[in-house]
Amino acid sequence: QVQLVESGGGLVQVGGSLRLSCTASGSTLVDYAIGWFRQAPGDEREGLSCISSSDLRTYYADSVKGRFTISRDNANNTVYLHMNHLKPDDTAVYYCATDTTSWCSGYGAAQYNHWGQGTQVTVSA
Repeated sequence: QVQLVESGGGLVQVGGSLRLSCTASGSTLVDYAIGWFRQAPGDEREGLSCISSSDLRTYYADSVKGRFTISRDNANNTVYLHMNHLKPDDTAVYYCATDTTSWCSGYGAAQYNHWGQGTQVTVSA
């Protein structure tokens, strides 16, 4: 059973940067595509980015393209989300999740079967 833990969130000023980590225990992440999501109060969960397992292809939502970068370190069972040029609209709880396959196939909830508890990111104006 895969257990995911997100870390790296916090309070940052507009224009600042953060690096979120998603670390797995109980199983290796090497066989899974990994997605990052966020949810702000009152909003629906938003899929942000995904990285495949084998060929390391990456995908980004338009809202974060050019500002966020996803990467993975399979040796350390960790996936990262590097966030730059942060805006107040980026304030949310950020989650990582394992795709049921090794490739990225969208951000539908049914596609992801293990989720972390989330880490809060707050961007102050």
